[in-house]
Amino acid sequence: MTDAKTQAGTVGKVATIPPKKLALYGVIALLLIIVPTTLQAASGLGFLVRILVVVGIWVLLALGLNIVVGYAGLLDLGYIAFYAMGGYVGVLIGQTVSSSLGSGTYWAMLIPAALAGAATGLALGFPVLRLRGDYLAIVTLGFGEIVRICLVNDLGGLSNGATGLPRGVETLQAPWPSAWLQDTVRFPTPIGEFVFGPNLYWYFVVLLLIIGAIIVIRRLDNSRLGRAWVAMRENEVAAAACGINIRTQKLWAFSLGAMSGGIAGVTFAYVQQFISPESFTFMESVFVVCIVVLGGMGSIPGVIVGALVIRGIPDLIQGLMVAGVIQLSGDVTSMITGYRFLVFGLLMVIMMAVRPQGMIPSKRRALELHPDDDRILAEEDQTLWDLKHRDQSPDDV
Repeated sequence: MTDAKTQAGTVGKVATIPPKKLALYGVIALLLIIVPTTLQAASGLGFLVRILVVVGIWVLLALGLNIVVGYAGLLDLGYIAFYAMGGYVGVLIGQTVSSSLGSGTYWAMLIPAALAGAATGLALGFPVLRLRGDYLAIVTLGFGEIVRICLVNDLGGLSNGATGLPRGVETLQAPWPSAWLQDTVRFPTPIGEFVFGPNLYWYFVVLLLIIGAIIVIRRLDNSRLGRAWVAMRENEVAAAACGINIRTQKLWAFSLGAMSGGIAGVTFAYVQQFISPESFTFMESVFVVCIVVLGGMGSIPGVIVGALVIRGIPDLIQGLMVAGVIQLSGDVTSMITGYRFLVFGLLMVIMMAVRPQGMIPSKRRALELHPDDDRILAEEDQTLWDLKHRDQSPDDV
C-alpha cells in the first residue's frame, strides 16, 4: 500500500529544472543572441556570422543523422542524399510558385522539402530492412552515390546537371521579412554600424530550426518509439522477441532523420542562392557521420560540439585567412587545406581509442560503452555467488 502511494506521488509530481541548469540555459541563450549581433556590428567581422549559419545547417543535418545512427543504431553512409533531395525539391517547387508566394516562398517550401526527405528515407528504408552492420553501410553508401549521379546527369531534365540551380540569372527570393529588416533595422554602435543583414537573419532562422529539431528529438527519445529504437540498437533479435516491430521502427528512423536532412537542404539552397551536385558528395556524408561519432552518438550537445569542431574550426581558419586576419603564404594555406582530412582521421582514431563514447556522450550510451566499476563488480559477485550455490538445495543455503 505504501509503495503504491509513493509511486502515485512520484507520478503526480511535475518535473522541474534545477536552478543551476536553468541559469546555464539562460547564459547560453544570451550568448546565442549577443555574440552574432556583436559580430554583425563589428567592422570586418560579419563573415563570422556567415560561418555560424553554415555550422548551424550542419548541426541540423547531424541531428537528423543522430536519429538514425545514435538512437536506432543504423549506420547510414548515404545521408547526404536526403540533404540533396530536400534542396532540389525546395528549389524546383519554389521557382514554380514564387510568383504567387513572393517572399514567403522559403517558408512554404519547408514542408515539401521535409516530405521529399522523408519519402527518400522510406525509399531507402524498404530495401534495407533485413540488412545490418557493414552491409547496411555499403547499401546506403551506394544509394547516396546513385542520387548524386542522377543529379549530375540531369535525370528527367530537372536538376540542370553539374551547372546547378537556379538556371541562368534566376535567383531565389529572400524570405520575409529579410529585406524589411535590412532596410529598417540599422543604427550606429561604438564598434561599427549595425545592419540586420541577410547573414544575421539566416542565423536566427537556422537557430529556430535547430531549437525545433531538438524539442522534437527530445520528445521522441522519451517516447515509446525512442525506447524501441534503443532496444533495436542493442539487439534486434531480442527486441523482436519482446514484441517490437523492427520493420516499422527502422522506417520511422529513416523517415524522421531524413526530414531533418530535407529541411537542412532547402535552407542551404536559399542561403547559398545556388545548389549543385558538388555539394552532395560522399565526403559530405562522411563529415556528418564524423560529427555524430566525434560528438557522441545519441547526444544532442555532443552533436552541436562535433559540428563546431568538424565544420566550424576549418571554416573559421579559412575565413580569417581570406579576411587577412591570419597572414599565411599560399603554400601553407594549401597544406592546411590538404591535411585537413588527415587531421580529422587522426582525431577519430584517437577518440575511438581513448573515448569511444564521444566528447559529450549521452548518459545511456556512456554507460553502455564504459559501465561503472561498482556495477561491474556487483554483477561479477552475483555471478560468482550463483556458480557457488548452483548445486545446493534451498535448505542448505
